[in-house]
Amino acid sequence: MSLATIDEKWMKRALELAQRGIGLCSPNPVVGCVILDRNGELAGEGWHEYDLRDHAEIAALKIAGDRARSGTAYVTLEPCNHSGRTGPCSQALLVAGVTRVVAATKDPNPLVAGQGLQTLINAGVAVEVGVCQAEAQRLNEGFARWIQPSATKRPLVLMKVAMTLDGRIAPPPGIHVKREPFWITCDASRAAVQPLRWIADAVLTGVDTVIADNPLMTDRSGNRRRRPLLRVVLDSALRIPLDSQLVTTAHEDVLVFTVSSDAARIQALVERGVRVEILKPEASTLAPGRVPLGKVLSKLGEENILTLLTETGTRLNTALLAAGLVDRLKIFCSPQILGSDAVPAFRGLPLPILLDPVEMERHGNDYSISALLRDPWMSGTR
Repeated sequence: MSLATIDEKWMKRALELAQRGIGLCSPNPVVGCVILDRNGELAGEGWHEYDLRDHAEIAALKIAGDRARSGTAYVTLEPCNHSGRTGPCSQALLVAGVTRVVAATKDPNPLVAGQGLQTLINAGVAVEVGVCQAEAQRLNEGFARWIQPSATKRPLVLMKVAMTLDGRIAPPPGIHVKREPFWITCDASRAAVQPLRWIADAVLTGVDTVIADNPLMTDRSGNRRRRPLLRVVLDSALRIPLDSQLVTTAHEDVLVFTVSSDAARIQALVERGVRVEILKPEASTLAPGRVPLGKVLSKLGEENILTLLTETGTRLNTALLAAGLVDRLKIFCSPQILGSDAVPAFRGLPLPILLDPVEMERHGNDYSISALLRDPWMSGTR
């Protein structure tokens, strides 16, 4: 078996381990690590969970012990080279006597940014970078967007849209449908949305969607997470119903952004466990008086929200895309036609948006398209 094949085999295992940290690492990246001894046998493996502190390399080294000496470390993200809640992993690998390190990708964190790998190289460690890089970067798109240099950190925006073949998200207003409740997509598609909520730190919608659909917007994937999914509502005039599912289930995990200063309404929401953030209204001619989307993302970034899933209606779908704030688009499409009078997914986009390349999946009788609009791993893409 060639060295390249061996490297790919063990890096894929490290990626499997990294996935165990999804929902448990934020605001840190998900990372997996495998340690082989000098004979190429598995000596230790680990992954990172924020509350357990140890980075993946440290967790794997603790299991490997003395067998790590003259061995190889496979890690899905460049070992850190700075001290934070823990010491630098690059130094820990050197102390353990590891003589070869294979990293899937460099770290987008400017505090690391190649320095961890350079420290290893300077100490005489053989370093290989780029094995399974695309898969590793996909795991940490949210971290890459949030951590890169910018005036203000902001989360990766993952827009989810469920629509028909003719691009409609709801029947024509006032039209009675035979199916109640009326779902655009099938059960399999709706089940596929839950993993998207699991990987997200927050989910966002608009007050019009709350009034029309009364969603719960919780993570029902059944997977572990270290902090509740933050449910975010944009509500310029504080129209959110006090008896809506969001309000009646709030335990400081519902955040309403508004431009209203209605003290009585705010107090009523706060008493029900809803957080309210008042922002200065949007001054642009495109959305005068609305909640400013850029400021919302900045505020969420300050709260260590790495990935924001949006489940919104026509106006917010269009506004987010038109403002260039969407990083990844995930469209679930159902094989039905509602006609031109039905509610469109988008309306009035200033420019066409080309999705290329795309990933496609089947979900029962539906299919989904996923496309990256803005690469979070490219600096300067904010």
